[in-house]
Amino acid sequence: MKVAALAIVAAAALAPSGAGAQQARERAAAAPVTYDVTFPNAVHHEARITVTFPGLVPGRPLQALMARSSPGRYALHEFAKNVYDVSATDSRGRRLVVTHPTPYEWDVAGHDGTVTITYTLFGDHADGTYVGIDSTHAHFNMPAAFMFARGLEARPVRVTFHPRPGWKIATQLVPACEPPGTSACATNTFTAPHLQYFMDSPTELSAYDLHEWTAGPGGKYTLRLVLHHDGTPQEAAAYADWVRKVVREEEAVFGELAPYDYGTYTFLVDYLPWVFGDGMEHRNSTLITSSRSLREAAARNIGTVAHEFFHSWNMERIRDRAIEPFDFERADMSGNLWFGEGFTQYYTPLIVRRAGIMSLDEYAATIGGGLNAVINSPARRFRSAVEMSEYAPFADAAVSIDRVNLENTFISYYTWGGVLGLALDLTLRERYNRTLDDYMRAVWQAYGRPQADETPQRPYTRADLRRTLGEITKDTAFANEFFRRYVEGREVVDYKSLLAPAGLLLRPAHAGKAWIGPTRGLRFADGAATVAGPTLIGTPLYEAGVDEGDRIEAIDDRPISDEAALLAVIGAHRPGDVVSIRYVQRGQTRTGQLRLAEDPTLEVVTYEAAGLPVTDAIRAFRAGWLESHAR
Repeated sequence: MKVAALAIVAAAALAPSGAGAQQARERAAAAPVTYDVTFPNAVHHEARITVTFPGLVPGRPLQALMARSSPGRYALHEFAKNVYDVSATDSRGRRLVVTHPTPYEWDVAGHDGTVTITYTLFGDHADGTYVGIDSTHAHFNMPAAFMFARGLEARPVRVTFHPRPGWKIATQLVPACEPPGTSACATNTFTAPHLQYFMDSPTELSAYDLHEWTAGPGGKYTLRLVLHHDGTPQEAAAYADWVRKVVREEEAVFGELAPYDYGTYTFLVDYLPWVFGDGMEHRNSTLITSSRSLREAAARNIGTVAHEFFHSWNMERIRDRAIEPFDFERADMSGNLWFGEGFTQYYTPLIVRRAGIMSLDEYAATIGGGLNAVINSPARRFRSAVEMSEYAPFADAAVSIDRVNLENTFISYYTWGGVLGLALDLTLRERYNRTLDDYMRAVWQAYGRPQADETPQRPYTRADLRRTLGEITKDTAFANEFFRRYVEGREVVDYKSLLAPAGLLLRPAHAGKAWIGPTRGLRFADGAATVAGPTLIGTPLYEAGVDEGDRIEAIDDRPISDEAALLAVIGAHRPGDVVSIRYVQRGQTRTGQLRLAEDPTLEVVTYEAAGLPVTDAIRAFRAGWLESHAR
């Protein structure tokens, strides 16, 4: 069967050079680990995978593992839970005994120097972390699918897919060419130089649409948008145009595209009702999924594209030393996700705004949402942005069945890092005639651009980030203070003052209005309001002793039967008023006093919306910050 394949074009450029050349030659001399993937039961979400580990030391047991974590994720995911029907043979086909010493390891002894393991993989969760297999596609995040062997991580990898009829293959893996460097390449066999690159190479098999263009000096790089969707060709073409605009704006931030290892960057995108929303960065590609269609929410989907493509610089090549190289056997912790994820989050709506896809009012609203989440969160009293980053193994799609108190103790490093990026950008513009773009370019030149052997040569530390800020501002004292107070400390910047030169106003969203705490967590049924999540420290409900699971029956002696009744009671009072509350807590009816507070919710609006004058200086500031930077 002839299978069309989309992958990085193999050419003479594949020949290694530079600092990694010797390592690459040594790997090439080693026998590759090979995988063979079939789909005999795709309709029931199964793949059959065979992996062969040659060149082993006879008498030394092979230790085969499934990853416990995945690049770009920081929690444990225990991918072994979806592997079953495991068997092993040697080079002569002789059946070998497989032992299972841990939940994610299979040991094979008594081999003759070669072990072939065959297993069934179940996958029905298409997103950036897991595997989705069905009659329409096979969607692979590699650590969730492929066993590897301890001690063979430096070996080259070769994988052959056997797609179902109509499926094409899209991946950042390199087509297998014989001899290497020629154009005689297989259509469904691909290679990777080592395990780290293989695990960082998601793959989509489906009847996708392809949009392709060149970018960079002289069209040096090929960018490919692989769209598996249920929209129209016209919608896909319009969306591809948006992606091209995003690419140009992000190239302008760093002054150049990232040096994609084999000349190609691939967007692997699934917009289908049966996938799960996610985005995951990879070295020369990204995996993006959403149940929202192009027709319904293209403007929301493009933000994920902007975020993940920005990671091809910041996270993939500008890399924290703490998570380079990535360890697949444990949770990988970084204290700098406020920068890697958070600064990328700051640029996400900014890039969409610069690309002309988001209005100024919409951009102001995104800023307000982030500021409100950080400034008003009680979690700042417990952890800094660094400590929030270190908490990622418990928060980044981590799984637990016990109740947690994250509403009170955790602020996403995406959000906190995003507002830190905003603070630094505006401060640099107003005090130093520099920008966050300048800072990102400086970090890129020092710590991202130097690459060898498909890995960063100079992973950074937090001290490196601090030092670079001092260098571009020529103000080491400022850099030290910014990190001490706002990154490693728990303070927040005076955002109202910082936003004013841009004609953006930070203000209370409901000034003078009474408030009992966030009400979005209340569930109304059976004549009462049940508290569906933890009450927030410092709010009237928390101070009154109301907790998660309690049923609020009455406030100010008035029944709380639905949301309208609750709003009517609150609206009849002013901040500072004290009213009675009756609630049921773990089977006991309790009464108490509720001291109403002023609603602290913040918003950011344009001066135009606030009825304030917009000067020429404001217009100039906005243009330098928010308008297109692309050539």
